[in-house]
Amino acid sequence: MYTFLSKSPEDTLNFAKNFAKNLKVGDVIVLLGDLGSGKTKFTEGVLSFWGIENEISSPTFTIVNEYNAKDINIYHFDVYRLKDATEFYNIGGDEYFDKGISIIEWGDIIRDALPKKYTKITFERDNDNENYRNLKIEDVC
Repeated sequence: MYTFLSKSPEDTLNFAKNFAKNLKVGDVIVLLGDLGSGKTKFTEGVLSFWGIENEISSPTFTIVNEYNAKDINIYHFDVYRLKDATEFYNIGGDEYFDKGISIIEWGDIIRDALPKKYTKITFERDNDNENYRNLKIEDVC
């Protein structure tokens, strides 16, 4: 596990762009944190690395937004409204995992549907500075 201190939304975007350099088809990134903690901003950074900008939104009501980059598909899930992994399986969510990069906000809700290996990033607010976020990055196997 390692941590990153983001001091601004721009820091989060830049961190995510750099993080995206090593992503490949089949990678799953689970984003955890309170509302407004930077999960969607992180996703924006990943997408911008792949040349996708100005069309990014949180898929809160659609569950998944699909983005087609140059050589890769990126799937941005927001599973906040799902009850559990069964609902995720019912919509065929697990079928996306081997087709591209999957970024899943609130992924702890569907823990049982996640692949054996994924990267978990937890976003925590800093109590002393409202713009700071501590990102804890860990590989789960």
